[in-house]
Amino acid sequence: MRIVLDANITISGLLWYGAPRKIIDAARSEQIKLFSSRELLEELEDVLWRPKLAARFAQIGKTPSELIDAYTVLITVVSATPLAYSVSTDPDDDAVLACALAARAEAMVSGDNDLLTLKIFHGIPILTASALLARLADSTD
Repeated sequence: MRIVLDANITISGLLWYGAPRKIIDAARSEQIKLFSSRELLEELEDVLWRPKLAARFAQIGKTPSELIDAYTVLITVVSATPLAYSVSTDPDDDAVLACALAARAEAMVSGDNDLLTLKIFHGIPILTASALLARLADSTD
């Protein structure tokens, strides 16, 4: 399954446990394929270097660079053409939508209500982490 993660899901999956971590683990075990774009990676890097996350990095004994390097091994980077018009109420979220189109994704995963309220974009469902995990569990039954 081809998946695009919003930065909030990627960050949660890299730094904490729970459903987002299980998605990262599914990519590690090659159950799913993760896709990203230059724009999404830039956003990820920007957020991971924010001072408010420094304490969490100290707890896990890793640096933002180490997590970014580990993540880039799991993903395929696609060249995403910006959307011709804004779709989300938060224009920054359009980068996720553009990446999903470029990746021919089968789902996008986000915790962002601006994206989740869209529900679907060009036939690509926009799911919570838990909803994606439920779909993955159903597909292995």
